[in-house]
Order: sequence, then C-alpha cells, then structure tokens
Amino acid sequence: MAVAIALWSLVLSPGEAQSITPPTDVRITNIALGDVLADQKGRTTVKLIYLPPSAPESDEDDGEEDEEGAGEPVATVLCSLTPGKIEQATVNVVIEGNEEVLFESTGKNTIYLTGNFIDQLRSDEPPSENEADFSDDEAYRLEDVSSDVELEADELDGMDEDEREDDKSEPPSKVKTNKRAREPDIVAASEEPKLSKAQKKKLNKKLKTEDGKAIPTGEDKAAVNGETKAEKTKEKEEKAKPKAATRELAGGVKVQDHKVGSGPQAKNRDTVCMRYVGKLQNGKVFDSNIKGNAFRFHLGQGEVIKGWDIGIAGMQVGGERLLTIPPSMAYGKKAQSGIPANSTLIFEVKLLQIN
Repeated sequence: MAVAIALWSLVLSPGEAQSITPPTDVRITNIALGDVLADQKGRTTVKLIYLPPSAPESDEDDGEEDEEGAGEPVATVLCSLTPGKIEQATVNVVIEGNEEVLFESTGKNTIYLTGNFIDQLRSDEPPSENEADFSDDEAYRLEDVSSDVELEADELDGMDEDEREDDKSEPPSKVKTNKRAREPDIVAASEEPKLSKAQKKKLNKKLKTEDGKAIPTGEDKAAVNGETKAEKTKEKEEKAKPKAATRELAGGVKVQDHKVGSGPQAKNRDTVCMRYVGKLQNGKVFDSNIKGNAFRFHLGQGEVIKGWDIGIAGMQVGGERLLTIPPSMAYGKKAQSGIPANSTLIFEVKLLQIN
C-alpha cells in the first residue's frame, strides 16, 4: 500500500534536460503546458531517461562482467503536448527514492510536472497487531452482535425462573478488531424470544417506527402517513376558500385575480413591468417571460393587444391575474407564430413594478 505524504512538482524549461534524485519515492500524476506559451502551435515532447535495474547475479556468472549494453540509460516518452489540442496528460509514473533520473523536453514551451511523494508499505514489514491476532472469521463472531431488544432491570419482574437462568449466562468476550462491526440482522419471527404478557406489553411501548418515532395508535396514525390533524385542517380550509370571482371587462375580456398586490393601481400611460405565460385554450404555451429581463410597456398606449391594455389596468404591484382574451381583443382573424386565427388567448400575468 502506498500513502501520499507531500506534494511534488517540477518546472521543465524548453530544450533543457533536468536531473533529479528524490529523497523518497515520487509518483508523477500530471504533465501540463504552462499558462504562457512561447509556441502557439508547436508540439512539445517530454522524455524520461533512467537506468534500468540490473538483473540479479546467478551462480553461473561467477563474477563475470555483464553482457554488452547492460546498465546503459534508457529513454522513454512520457507524453506529447500540443496547444489547443492536448495541453495536459494524466500519467502514473513512480520514481524510486535516491535513484537519479533525467527529464528532457523538446519544443519551445515550458512544461510543468506534478505529483506527490509517497510512503511505500513494504511487504516484508510485520503485520499490525490486529492483523496478526485475529482472522476474518474471528472478526465477525455472532456473539459480539448485540440483541435487538434490551430489557430494563424492572422488566424482569414478569419473567419466569427459566428465563432468569438463561439471562445469567456469561456475556461473550470482546474481540478487538479493526473491521467495522456488522449491523445486527432482523430477528426472524420464528427466532423471537419467548416473553411473558407483561414483557410484551412493555416491549410494545418501546418499539419504534423506522424513522425513530413511537408507533402511533388511534388518531395519531395519520401522522405516520404524513398527514397530521393540522395539515388536514389546513387542507380543508384551502378547499373551503371561495375561488376568486371572474369579472368581465370591456370587449369581453375576463379577469380573475389570484393574488391582489399592494400600492397604487396601474393606469393608462404608466410604464408597467410584467412576467407572463401565454397559452391557447388547449393548454399549449405559445409565449412566456418568466426569467431574465421582464417585459415593459406603456399601459393603454396601443403597444400591446387590446386585451392586455384593458385586462392589466387596475392591477397592483405583486398582483397575479388570469386574463381570458377573446379573438376580437387579441389578433382576430390574423394567425401569428404559434397562434391560429380566431384564437382565444389565456395569460397568467404578474405585475412587478409601476413607473
């Protein structure tokens, strides 16, 4: 196992070879171009030059010299980077500590190598105390799993003598382990301990629902389903509220106020700032303004369809209104983009500001 212990980095100037001898093992994980490029199109290749490990000596060699070429430096390419195409490369190269290696780049751009020092846990190191003392089987002893039900001392009153004798058995010895204890399995119905009526009564009081709340009874059962009395009462009140009345204005424009705003009412020549969603009678949305810059126009000046000039007049800031506009107060017989001819238009509008 290898553990990262510190950050390591190296700046490789263009056309230069740089030698390093790290004090401990180093893992190189990333090679990238610098933020300033001397050559916007040229490719830069990063090379690693190292001495390969020598082969172990055998009895047959009898001290003879290595074959010709053994122990000579070896050059390998780690990556090639090109601005605008490949500007960094992820690698996984480990340089052993106290071993000299040489980095070299070809090209005109500066290269940055990044990685970290690592601490190698050798295979010949003695195992930890936990690993030496216990096997996997011992780490998951069923005796260490606590019971699903724990009884208080005063609950022993209703227990039979046989049950008391069973409880006198010595608890299992504790085993130290570095593994996380397994969660206790749910006790099957066939494996439930035999309890007296008094115990069962007390036990039922302690049982919890999955979310940690006591099991409800009677009227409280509604809380388990997420419906408290207060929520039901609120729901009934909402249903009992009368819907906003629909008013018909000039030209057959119908308005229904879902929310009344505050402040002065919008009147002709005011500049109003609106959010809106426009739909056909079949529910298809043909236009909307629900984010970004709000829609502004001068009320009553003919800058919008007649149904808007009539239907928005009288609104207050923060007000929300439903407009139902007949064809004669909209686009009439002229079809528009997404709007067929002779269409009744429905707008959900909200007044944000009056100037």
